[in-house]
Amino acid sequence: MQASHGNSRKKSQVVVLATGGTIAGAAKSATRADYTSGRVTLDAMIAAVPQIQGLAHVRGEQLANVGSQDITFAIMIALANRINDLLTAKDVHGVVVTHGTDTMAEGAFFLDLTLTSKKPVVFVGAMRDASAVSPDGPANILNAVIQATSPQARDWGVTVALNQYVNAAWDVVKTQTTNVQTFDSGERGYLGYIQSGKVKRFRGRGPRITLPIPAKLPKVVFLSTFAGDDGSLARYAVDSGAKGLVVEAVGAGNVNPQVYKAIKYALAKGVSVVITTRVYRGAVEPIYGDLGGGLTLQKDGCILGGSLRGPKARLLLMLALPQVKSATELRKFFH
Repeated sequence: MQASHGNSRKKSQVVVLATGGTIAGAAKSATRADYTSGRVTLDAMIAAVPQIQGLAHVRGEQLANVGSQDITFAIMIALANRINDLLTAKDVHGVVVTHGTDTMAEGAFFLDLTLTSKKPVVFVGAMRDASAVSPDGPANILNAVIQATSPQARDWGVTVALNQYVNAAWDVVKTQTTNVQTFDSGERGYLGYIQSGKVKRFRGRGPRITLPIPAKLPKVVFLSTFAGDDGSLARYAVDSGAKGLVVEAVGAGNVNPQVYKAIKYALAKGVSVVITTRVYRGAVEPIYGDLGGGLTLQKDGCILGGSLRGPKARLLLMLALPQVKSATELRKFFH
């Protein structure tokens, strides 16, 4: 399915790739909360924002039509391949991806790691479905096109832009289950803000990592530890064939003695282990030297994930493992 809007060759060309999500969802009435993702067509979403016709030549492609809880690696890879192909065209200025918000931060991060172009790619979605009393999807699409065509948004890589705020793919996290102001960039802060049709730039994106997509992604398991954790889940992951393990620890990167033993078991089996934290702000630091502390884990061979949160650390580990031959090489990707 394809849609084309606007006819001026002098305008920037922006391609909208649709994958489903709440932004394409609808309920039986405006007061019903039980909406279904993917009911609204891409044509209808673009037609709901007539203002974009004055900003760019917009055409669309329906790449998937699912809630983001159902996004698969096959969809992520298809998005990466399609966008890499689209952005090689000189007349394509940028890409907007409509996506569900639940796993949007992971989808944006995966593309930020695998896209080769520096042209803008903006992930956009909605917290209210299209049939709601005050849907936020149309305004978010408008702002995404504004960003994709703005010189103020250059070199930001892949971004997540909702409710006027622009987030870097590396930093962005969903913080609220239902409110329109859900995405946040933590201590680094937003990249910028969109107001009155213009992008207000706050900062640059920082260093970028680009990795090829391997023919086969290795099995990497993500586990969050907790009080009383006996380490059995980590051992099970190793025995089930995991090549990598991301452990979301407590505090600045600490685990109890049982989990520590399970991590040592993983390392002895040749499994790469990355330590992240379940704390919302701050980074994993090698500051505790006791058993199971970050310093001990690092000395034993674990990689400390810094400020990168667990689900994203898993994606980075999956892409990086096939490219390295040693833990030293692997560690560089996380710092």
